Amino acid sequence: MDKEKKVKSDEYIISDSIQETMIGPLWSRATLSKKYPNLLRDPKAIDFLDQIKYDFTKLKDFLGDWRAIGLLARAYNLDNAVKNYLNAHPNATIVNIGAGLDTSFHRVDNGKIMWYDLDLPNAIEFRVRLMPETPRNKVISSSAFDIKWMESVNFDPDKGIFLIAGGLIYYFYEDKIAPFFKALAERFPGGGIAFDCVNKFAVKVANKRAKKYNSELSFKLAIGNPVKIIHKWSKKLQILDWYTMYSRVPIDPKWPKKARKMIKISERLKTAKIVILEFI
Repeated sequence: MDKEKKVKSDEYIISDSIQETMIGPLWSRATLSKKYPNLLRDPKAIDFLDQIKYDFTKLKDFLGDWRAIGLLARAYNLDNAVKNYLNAHPNATIVNIGAGLDTSFHRVDNGKIMWYDLDLPNAIEFRVRLMPETPRNKVISSSAFDIKWMESVNFDPDKGIFLIAGGLIYYFYEDKIAPFFKALAERFPGGGIAFDCVNKFAVKVANKRAKKYNSELSFKLAIGNPVKIIHKWSKKLQILDWYTMYSRVPIDPKWPKKARKMIKISERLKTAKIVILEFI
C-alpha cells in the first residue's frame, strides 16, 4: 500500500494504553504466520499490517521471538476453542472481547456464525478503517465493563454463544474481572468463554520488563490454579477445561532455539494458561 494511504496508528492509539497492545498481536500473527504457517495461517493480518503506518522497531525488540510466538500460540488455542464450540453450535454467536485488530473471524468462520468484535471507541474506529463491518461481522464500540453492550448482542439460547478474551484479564484487578464474568454468565446462560491468564511469576516478569522499556502498562491479575480462584467469582461459572499455553501447540523445530528453551521453562512453571468456562 502507498505510504500516503496508510492508516496512522497514533490517530487512534494512545501511547502506553491498553489499546496500544493490539499492535503487538497483529504484528506477530502477520510476521510469524508467514514464517510458520503450519501453526497459524493469517493472510488477513498480513494484509492489515501493510495498511498501518507505525514504527515497529521498539515493538520487535520488546517482544522478541519467544513472546511473538506466544501471541501466535494464544491465537491458535483460542481459535481451537471457538472451533470446538462451533462443532456443537454451528449457528452460534461469537463475541471477541477486547478485539483490537484481531482477525479470528476470518480464521474460524464457518459461513453461519454471527460475530461481534468489542473494544473501546478509539480502537474500534481504528479497526473499522482497516476492517469494515459485514452482515455477520459487527463491531461494538464500548468498554467491556459497561455491560449495557450485552443488550446489543444477538443472543439465541438455542443457537448458543461463545466469547473469547485474549490478552485482557491480567490488565485489571480481580475486583473488576470477577463481577464482569458474573454478569456474562447471568446474561448469557448456556454460553461459554475462553481466555488466557498468567501466574504471579509471569506478572512480576512482565511488569519488570515494562518498567525497563518505560511503559506504564502493568499486569495486575495473577491466576495460578484457575480451579481455586474462579469458583469464587460466581456459582454460574464452571470450568470446562484449562491447560498451559503450549501443551496443545505443535512445537516447530524451526523456531529459534532460545524461544524453544523459554517455552520449556514457561511450561514447567505454568506461567501462561488457557481457561474455558461454561455459564450454567
